[in-house]
Amino acid sequence: MNCMSCVNFFITWDPKFPMGCKLYGIKSKTAPNDQVFQNTGQPCLVYQPKNADNKSQHSS
Repeated sequence: MNCMSCVNFFITWDPKFPMGCKLYGIKSKTAPNDQVFQNTGQPCLVYQPKNADNKSQHSS
């Protein structure tokens, strides 16, 4: 899974923790899904790929 292709991924302003996940509410040095797995022992359960359908739902 690639966090950068998820609608919940964002780039932060913090150089120490440059990557984040909106739904998990985390900022991380590495991909957020790595942190989720490290802390929970489970893969990310909220991954939603970026695509035209997601963009059209959020643009209203």
